[in-house]
Amino acid sequence: MERRTTRPRLVQAMMDILTLPDLRRRILFTIGILVVFRFITHVPLPGVDIAKLQEFFGRNLLFGMLDLFSGGAMERFSVGALGVYPYITASIIMQLLVPVIPSLQALSQEGELGQQRINRITHLATIPLAALQGYAMLALLRSQGVTGELVPLTIANIVITMVAGTIFLVWLGELITERGIGNGISIIIFGGIVTDLPGIVGRGIVAAVGGQPGGLIAYIIITLAMVMLIVIFVEAHRRIPVQYARSTFRGGRMYRQSGSTYIPLRVNTAGMIPLIFAIALMQLPGTIATYFMNSETPNFWNTIYKLFQSNTAAYNGLYFALVIGFTLFYTMVIFEQMNLPQTLQQQGGFVPGVRPGKTTADYLNRIIRRITFGGALFLAVVAIIPFIAQKITGVNLVIQSTAMLIAVGVALDTMKQLEAQLTMRRYEGFLK
Repeated sequence: MERRTTRPRLVQAMMDILTLPDLRRRILFTIGILVVFRFITHVPLPGVDIAKLQEFFGRNLLFGMLDLFSGGAMERFSVGALGVYPYITASIIMQLLVPVIPSLQALSQEGELGQQRINRITHLATIPLAALQGYAMLALLRSQGVTGELVPLTIANIVITMVAGTIFLVWLGELITERGIGNGISIIIFGGIVTDLPGIVGRGIVAAVGGQPGGLIAYIIITLAMVMLIVIFVEAHRRIPVQYARSTFRGGRMYRQSGSTYIPLRVNTAGMIPLIFAIALMQLPGTIATYFMNSETPNFWNTIYKLFQSNTAAYNGLYFALVIGFTLFYTMVIFEQMNLPQTLQQQGGFVPGVRPGKTTADYLNRIIRRITFGGALFLAVVAIIPFIAQKITGVNLVIQSTAMLIAVGVALDTMKQLEAQLTMRRYEGFLK
């Protein structure tokens, strides 16, 4: 008789992972790639005063938040200062262009080969975007006195190195996707956030304790509530029942088969993309203002720069509205590309009580709009929680809710993939 184990499920799963050579190899490979990523973030580029650079990031809240996503690489002005964000930008642009440009739309319908061509175009588009972002960052630092006067050859050398760092990090992410566990690009971003998390938590606790007697308690409660809120909404979905009626011809006779399942429509279909969109757009006015502002005699651009700092009500109000707008827009674009009504009709499926074709499309569009509005409100509230918490409790929440949303989302997705790998191997072992 087989002996039943009384170990907790999580402990048993961890032991199963360690006993499976293939899965253990994948996890160790992922950890090894993350070690290489951290090494890249500590290789500095020339021509920058590190003390002035850290001072600049300390007083500029927006760039401090972006530095969090890069694991401190931006603040160190390292080879990986741009991270994988030029690639993410290129991917977002391609997703928006596919339904608009007929040739790209035709490629997307060619299966795996078409997707490979779209990925190749995305990689090529990453290079000029990384070059533009690298040069813009260098020009901004030069205007703030962080770098001295650089000759054109040195500027070209730095920009090319930053582009090479981005492409190298994208390649590392794709290696994780192919030979490791989870989505490689997301894991790279996750690694950058988690690495700086202990220091951020420590600074947040010190700031909370020093601010007021109940600051530490408020800090912990807000952080835990934020994590619970993120987990609930990331996992939330609406199940649409679907029935299948298929006819098969065997032995000269027609057989009818039926079955039922459901379509899980996620409340947060857009993921973190709207937040990245909104952050990039909110960064633009403040970045432009730094080129024209005057430290001796404040002018219009000094006002714009102060207005678009992340601790102002105007910034957070506009940020809130942009996140809602981008979430609704991006979700509808993605949902249109999925083309669920046509797929259901081709596979012999239908929603009970709803006619196939246009009626099903209208029904699904109505549901996705309704639940997406709730998901958009969730993302917008999560985005401005630090500002709300600071105004209500007086506690400056150092942990950025956007970074926490990304970290929790990636962690949940990776855990699901690990569970799927374990289930598949147990099933294979049972068959053997």
